[in-house]
Order: sequence, then structure tokens, then C-alpha cells
Amino acid sequence: METEDSDITLPGQQYRALLERLHQAEARSEVTEGQLHDALKDIDRLRQTAKSFILSDQHALRPSHGAVAQLREDEDAAYFSSYSHFSIHMDMLQDKVRTESYRDFILTNQHLFKDKVVLDVGCGTGILSMFAARAGASQVIAVDQSEIIYKAMDIVRENHLDHIIKLVKGRVEDIQLPVEKVDIIISEWMGYFLLFESMLDTVLYARDHWLAPNGSVYPDRCTLSLVAIGNAKMHSNRVAFWNDVYGFKMTCMRSDVTREGSVEEIDPETVMSEPSLIKMVDCCSVSVAELDFTADFSLTATRDGTCTGIGGYFDIMFEKNCKNKVYFSTAPNCMKTHWKQTLFLLEKPVELKQGDLLSGKISVKKNKKDPRALVVRIEITNTGQVLDFQLQ
Repeated sequence: METEDSDITLPGQQYRALLERLHQAEARSEVTEGQLHDALKDIDRLRQTAKSFILSDQHALRPSHGAVAQLREDEDAAYFSSYSHFSIHMDMLQDKVRTESYRDFILTNQHLFKDKVVLDVGCGTGILSMFAARAGASQVIAVDQSEIIYKAMDIVRENHLDHIIKLVKGRVEDIQLPVEKVDIIISEWMGYFLLFESMLDTVLYARDHWLAPNGSVYPDRCTLSLVAIGNAKMHSNRVAFWNDVYGFKMTCMRSDVTREGSVEEIDPETVMSEPSLIKMVDCCSVSVAELDFTADFSLTATRDGTCTGIGGYFDIMFEKNCKNKVYFSTAPNCMKTHWKQTLFLLEKPVELKQGDLLSGKISVKKNKKDPRALVVRIEITNTGQVLDFQLQ
């Protein structure tokens, strides 16, 4: 009998057979490990598919038409509370592109406002209402649900305009106006990626309930566009970073990075395509239901490079019956605004040559659980990628 420390001698044939079985076992282990990895990826895909279905397939469960109007006041409290702080109003007022565009539209088109009744939806500090009063409006009704309206009351009195401007606290969907109809609705309702926060829904509610025949909503026209972005360094910093974190793999985190749209200033030098228009909004006629949409896009590469993401921006127009038309853009190559741009990172970057087309489809819908947030799906035809993003 051999002791525990004794060597065991095997015949050559038996040794080779044992070695072969060992190699086979290692090979099976590698296959099993690969299958496990694939299975985990499949599980993650299924999880995201289920999550996407719950968040974005709203029409199968409940139409989003009027979703914001259907919110209870307590459900919407956090949204209005965010506009009660002075800092957010300072940011907006200091945004010269935003504020001066509204000022120039109103004060260089005083014929639109002279002796008219104006409704300011989401008035904030009351700056648009005061522009309208200065332009000759006979009455301005300024509405806001946030606590900032109490400051607006002080501001209006301080500027001796309280005989023209009447301030009303409450949600537009819940209040009664002191008039039956208004001639003009003005509002700075635009959110990130144009439609984030769904404040346009409230403007359309006001339009449908109180705007007089032949009345106007300003801004009256808006467009939403996409461009291809090539920024390999930024993509690597945010996505490839998870491949090796202090010697540990955290690759499961990569997919989360490419599921959240980010609001940021996009370097115009990283834009690598012509823009593609995906939505035009006529504020005088569009319906709430039409603000959930699907559109094709086609981006023509302006240079060779690797497309690492898709950027979104919007343009605003004051045109209807204007003697002096006013426009502004939030495109990467224009003067900076507090809206910045919206970036959607691709999970798999796409190599493009100048003149190549990056084509696909984009779907933008309200989040079923939070109609002020957005769910965006981008399908890239070139690679078959289907990416679901959230803006919240």
C-alpha cells in the first residue's frame, strides 16, 4: 500500500489517456464558461427588453394623450417644487439666447400685442409678461403653480405693472381664468431635447380651452434634429472604462452608460454629419398625441471617422404674422444655451467614410410612469443596434 507522500507510477498508455481526459475536461469547462457568459448576456437582454416594454410601450396600456393633464397635484408636486428656487430662474434669465430672443420677438412686433389679452403659461419671475405689458398689451394673465409666483407678484408691483399683469397661482389644467378668451399665448416651455418635462402639453391645454379664434401661440414653430457625433476619447472614458477598473472587470456597467441620454455641451468639432430633421411642431395646431412620435433619420457623414453617438438639438421660430421674425438654435455650433444638447452614446461605434449614410429610426415617447420624462429608442440600420434611452 502506498503512503500519502509516495509517488505513483502509471504506464505510458494509461497516462496519455488520463491526460487526454483532462484536456477534454478543460475544453468542456471553457465551453461551459462561454455558454454561461452568453446566457448572462441573454438574461440582461431580456431584462432590458422587459424594462423597455414597460416604459415605452405606452399605447398598449394607456394612451399618453393628456397624460400630464391627468396627473394629480400631489403627483406633480416635485416638478413644480424644482422651479421654486431662485437659481434655476437666474440660469434661465442669464441665458441671453433664450431671454433676448423672447424680448426681441415681443418688443419688435408690438403690433401683435397692442391692446391684446395675453396669457403667459409658466410665467416664472414674470419676465415675458412684463415684456408683453411694455409692448402694449391691455391685460396679461400670468400663471404658475410654483412658489416663485409670489416673487413674481413682488417684481410686477416693483415695476408698477400690476394694473396690467394679473398673476394666478395654480396649474393651468386646474384654474379658471378671469376672461373667457385670450388673443395670444406666450410661454417658454421647451425642455431638454425639446419635449422633456412635457410642458408643451400644458400650453396646448391652454390653447384648446382659452385661445380666441385667429389667436396665436408663441413660439409658433419648433424643430428637433439629430447629428452624428465622433468622440472616441469620450466614448472610451465612459464605456471602455468599465473593462478594467483597478484590475477588475465591470463590463455589466457598460450597457447602463448607453441607456441614459445625457444633457451636455457637445464640442462642435466632434460633429461629423449633416443634421437630419426628425420632428417639426406647429404650436398653433399640433395635438398632444402627436408629441409621441417615430421618425426615420439619415445622417450624411461630412468626414471619415468613428461615430460614437448621436446628438440632438432644437430650433425655435417666432414667425406667424411677425414683421420681424426671430429665430434661435441650440445646435452645437451656435451660441451656448442652458438647454445645451442631448447625447445618446452608441454601444457599438460605427466606422464612416465621408459621404456614408448613418440611417435608422427614432421613437420618442413619454415615460408611462412619469409623463414628464421621455423614453427614446434609436435603431441603427447600419449595425442592427437597437438602443433604449431614458431622459429623466
